[in-house]
Amino acid sequence: MGTIANVGNKGKGIRSDCFVSLELTTGGGLEIDLKSKVQVLYGKSILKQVKEILEFFEIENAKVQIEDTGALPFVIAARMEAVIKKVKETDKEYLFPVLEQNKYATEKDRRRFSRLYLPGNTPMLFVNAGIHCPDGIILDLEDAVAPDKKHEARFIVRNALRNCDFYGAERMVRINQVPKGLEDLRYIIPHNVNLLLVPKCEGADQIDMVNAEIEKVKKENSIDASIWLMPIIESTLGVEKAFEIAGAKNVVAMAVGLEDYTADLGTRRSEEGQESFFARSRVVNACKAHGIQAIDSVYSDVSNMDGLRENVLRSKALGFDGMGCIHPRQIGVINENFGPDAAEIEKARKIVIAFDEATEKGLGVVALGSKMIDPPVVKRAQRTIKMALDMGLLANTWKEDYYEEIR
Repeated sequence: MGTIANVGNKGKGIRSDCFVSLELTTGGGLEIDLKSKVQVLYGKSILKQVKEILEFFEIENAKVQIEDTGALPFVIAARMEAVIKKVKETDKEYLFPVLEQNKYATEKDRRRFSRLYLPGNTPMLFVNAGIHCPDGIILDLEDAVAPDKKHEARFIVRNALRNCDFYGAERMVRINQVPKGLEDLRYIIPHNVNLLLVPKCEGADQIDMVNAEIEKVKKENSIDASIWLMPIIESTLGVEKAFEIAGAKNVVAMAVGLEDYTADLGTRRSEEGQESFFARSRVVNACKAHGIQAIDSVYSDVSNMDGLRENVLRSKALGFDGMGCIHPRQIGVINENFGPDAAEIEKARKIVIAFDEATEKGLGVVALGSKMIDPPVVKRAQRTIKMALDMGLLANTWKEDYYEEIR
């Protein structure tokens, strides 16, 4: 009897996934036992796919048991490859094509109000995540994946990056803590990722290690696209090193993780956040000093929308540009309240118009009434206008409307 390996999820509440057991044998050909909730409709196509994968990996004799709860083809393929590589050494990869609608890069200063965390080994949460319109979708290989499931999660995340529709959201992956997280990169870098989150970061040297490995994998795979980094500050040492981390290569945003930080501090996280005020302020200041985005921690009470709104407003007042979320229902509240309000838009309109008028007249200074407007203030106002336009909070005819209003 050969080695038996298992991967996947099964049991109550599991959907869009499968559990696969594989035993290599010395003869007898292929024995495939499929139990599927969609057997009548898709049983034949699932069996065909499984046989194709076994043939691709040159397996002629094996016993395979599959318990399917409606897994998509990219999930079945990931589970099959993961279980095969538990019992057979091979460098071959069974890859799906990258979806055409996912072939987009993201800009350094892209809006990142909301980022939705999805456990990397739970594909039932992937399929429709993009329709909730988060700015980013994070496939998590770190805390959300049990240690004995990290091997198989890499294949699910890899296949999702290639074959799951993200509906325009920034494609993000949270790797494991460096140096272990470096092992994740070859499953991610060649497969259409936009941004990597680096957890529990405590120094720019860790970012340098990630960048070096990224460049190595990019060179091996002839990849030119930029891959951005978002370190997560989750310890007292990380807070002290925030400035140097924020200035590291390819870092476009830096987040703070308050659950681990408060544990390291030896206190409990509170609703008001007094215990984390110093850390959050220091992270924001480091980000602004380097011209990158500051991203706040998640709000864990997914049923408290009023509490979430107050938390977002406090976060925005501190200078944060966005925050994480752990449930789709949080996305709308986060996006709405990190966006500019009516007073901010109105002030930005006046500043930008004053700047445009001064520019047309060839003036070297910009004034609004009796007040001089500095270039950073103009730049911030221009960003506010762009954001309001992108969010549909301002009409494209806003300039014409302004002059019409003051007639």
